[in-house]
Amino acid sequence: MIKKFIDKLLGKSPAALARKQPKFGKRVDVPVEVHGIDPNLVDERAINVVRTLHAAGFEAYVVGGAVRDLLVGLRPKDFDVATNATPEQVKGLFRRAFIIGRRFRIVHVVYGRGREHEVIEVSTFRAYLDNAAAEQVAGNEKTSRSELAGMKHAVDSTGRVLRDNVWGPQEEDAVRRDFTINAMYYDPQTQVVVDYHNGFKDVKNRVIRMIGDPATRYREDPVRIIRAVRFAAKLSPLGFALEAKTAAPLVKSQELLADVPQSRLFDEMLKLLQTGHSLASIEQLKKLGMARGIYPLLDVVVERADQPFVNAALKDTDRRVGEGKPVAPSFLLACVLWADVRDGWARRLEQRQHSHPALMDAIDDVFHARIGDVSGGGKLAGDMREIWVMQPRFEKRVGSTPFGMVDQPRFRAAFDFMRLRADIGEVDEMLADWWQEFSMADDTLRQDLVDQVREEQHKRQRAPRVARAPRAEASGADSSVAVTAPGASPAAAAEDFGAAPGEGDAGAPRKRRRRRRSGAAKGAAGNPDGAGESGS
Repeated sequence: MIKKFIDKLLGKSPAALARKQPKFGKRVDVPVEVHGIDPNLVDERAINVVRTLHAAGFEAYVVGGAVRDLLVGLRPKDFDVATNATPEQVKGLFRRAFIIGRRFRIVHVVYGRGREHEVIEVSTFRAYLDNAAAEQVAGNEKTSRSELAGMKHAVDSTGRVLRDNVWGPQEEDAVRRDFTINAMYYDPQTQVVVDYHNGFKDVKNRVIRMIGDPATRYREDPVRIIRAVRFAAKLSPLGFALEAKTAAPLVKSQELLADVPQSRLFDEMLKLLQTGHSLASIEQLKKLGMARGIYPLLDVVVERADQPFVNAALKDTDRRVGEGKPVAPSFLLACVLWADVRDGWARRLEQRQHSHPALMDAIDDVFHARIGDVSGGGKLAGDMREIWVMQPRFEKRVGSTPFGMVDQPRFRAAFDFMRLRADIGEVDEMLADWWQEFSMADDTLRQDLVDQVREEQHKRQRAPRVARAPRAEASGADSSVAVTAPGASPAAAAEDFGAAPGEGDAGAPRKRRRRRRSGAAKGAAGNPDGAGESGS
């Protein structure tokens, strides 16, 4: 009675309140005879989590994208579980479980160790709450952290949800999810799919549809904009497409991403590029008119996607994901930004900087301009640096350098990077083949390969390094000496003057040809086309 009186004072009519009530949907249980999910596609660890929660007296289901993939006959790469147990109750049931997150508190149940470990993400059913009734903060998640500490449901001034940790029944949890095809629940024990929003029908019709009003849902969580693009890219080969009403507000809502923490946008960008559909995601961004403005580094990726080296890296990433192989964001981003590093390095070398400091300075400039503080000082940045710094070291194939190189933790990533460079003609393919053979060989064969390179270098060094040029008629000098640029072959020096390799001035005395060059001749060594006076 009091609530009705207050609502009347505030001008809230019963009709208006009724319109604000969400459509929770009617529960529909879809049996196995209808949905046809193959239980062999369900991860045994996800089944174990559901079974453990059931045994403790809780509801539990596989939920979200895993159910969608199972319905179309795909083996999901990740499994999430939803339950009515609180995060603390879930954590207490598993030996290796960790509560993470502030905005949404969830539990990671970990199986295995090292690179082979698997994480099952467990979330608690969330209650539907009207964001207009939520606690509001003036700033964002970063500036209002202390204020948000004690809040369970809070929004900022734009309506973006900053805290959402109020638990409720399954039907309310379903309406909180974003797309109908991601809002279904599967019980692997009874093999029943629970559907509240015609998600099963949308899967059959290959439609990606937002639950509720799309513009409002994008405003609640702008990252849903990126998720819409990602799902459209991932599912387009299966015939899925965004529903017109879901796609319509995307471009206009894009400006909301400006208030999302940069670290979260960085993570979402990596999901776009590393889930096996990077090229399709870039095409979707272009198709939807969103090629620019989501995240600065993503703008660079889209802009360079057609460049041979970046395109090769994107294709290689998609291939590896499709084959179930691991991928590292450091490798792909190192490929995307290599042109900046390479060009900055070249400019510094032209300014006569030493090679290694020049390369390090170029790398620092790229991180400052392109990466910023998001991951510039972490493991990702360290791995990218190693990949770049190892590139010139591949040219050194004698002594102990090759043996030390293959023992480096990032050797394989750096080699794959160099192999891609060879594929597009940036480095000699024979160099990539040599390192491939060296990396796979035993110690004896490795030494033979190094000895072979050393012998080839000795042969080149024994060949005449100075070619005599014909007397320049315009000058009064007696003779000129051709000086070879660092790294140029003797054959190239001879060709500059029309002589065959090994030929000099046949009429000149042997002693004169072999004498030490003057200081003037040495000073011209940095100029590939320069010739110094012989001096006497």
